Amino acid sequence: MKKFKFVVSLTNDDNDYQMEQASSAEEAARRLGVELQIICADNDAIVQSQQLLKIIQSTSTAHPDGIIFEPVGGTGLPQVARAAAIAGIGWVVLNRDVDYINDLRKTYRVPIFAITSNHEEIGRIEGRQFAALLPKGGNVLYITGPSESLAAKQRTAGMYETKPANVQVKLIKANWTETSAHKAVTSWLKLSTSQQTVVDLVASQDDGMAIGSRKAFQELPDETLRNRWLALPYIGCDGMPKTGQAWVKRGLLAATIINPANAGKALDMLIHALQIGNMPPDRTMTVPLSFPVLDALAAAHAEKVRIMSA
Repeated sequence: MKKFKFVVSLTNDDNDYQMEQASSAEEAARRLGVELQIICADNDAIVQSQQLLKIIQSTSTAHPDGIIFEPVGGTGLPQVARAAAIAGIGWVVLNRDVDYINDLRKTYRVPIFAITSNHEEIGRIEGRQFAALLPKGGNVLYITGPSESLAAKQRTAGMYETKPANVQVKLIKANWTETSAHKAVTSWLKLSTSQQTVVDLVASQDDGMAIGSRKAFQELPDETLRNRWLALPYIGCDGMPKTGQAWVKRGLLAATIINPANAGKALDMLIHALQIGNMPPDRTMTVPLSFPVLDALAAAHAEKVRIMSA
């Protein structure tokens, strides 16, 4: 029996969610007995496109049976997707809604589909977390992903849908990593306007970025100012067991949102499709969850406020 070979292309290798994506794909590959190559694009869409085209167009090595990739930039690499389909390579898009999948599915017989996080619902949950942590309203410093990221846009839109009207949001953009958020918040703190900004909650679209923002505030030379910032609740997203969930349990974060890794599920579905010859659904969505649940988050925060004001 032929041994299947697959490529998983991830955005970077220093973000906890991307690392969990790699781990979930590796676990699935071991369990299913297939060959797997993982490549990272260092948050560069051009690099990602070049990496994948090199694999698809190679004449010296056998083509993989499928490519699973999480896009870096604002597009899902439609030309690369078509090149893969023409070459008879299955194509799976992670965590991005793309508009070319149905057209390719009509023309080519290889498995082509998407598995995506429900980014708008992630944002809605974050808006509800704002309400749980700021029952009387307040101001949120919100660290988002980059401007070209559709996931960042969708999470932001979802957040605005559910945040209370008496909660105001100040946005800072970073690049899905702890280092980028640390740099962005450090730069913001150097602005004179930051000194006049009242903040009651620091929220991030990624757990690593939440920790990066905390580290920026930890480096403030003024002890009073530093302590005030560090006393605020911090929330993140992705909720991986060893990072986001662990940071909530340690008290570094007040909350996160569990966003299940889906690369392993994508590999399962792709292999199943290749084995039985059926096309999977064009789009499958994972379900995010607040951690802790919203009622518990509100109760824990109310108790913390009660103790501090006693």
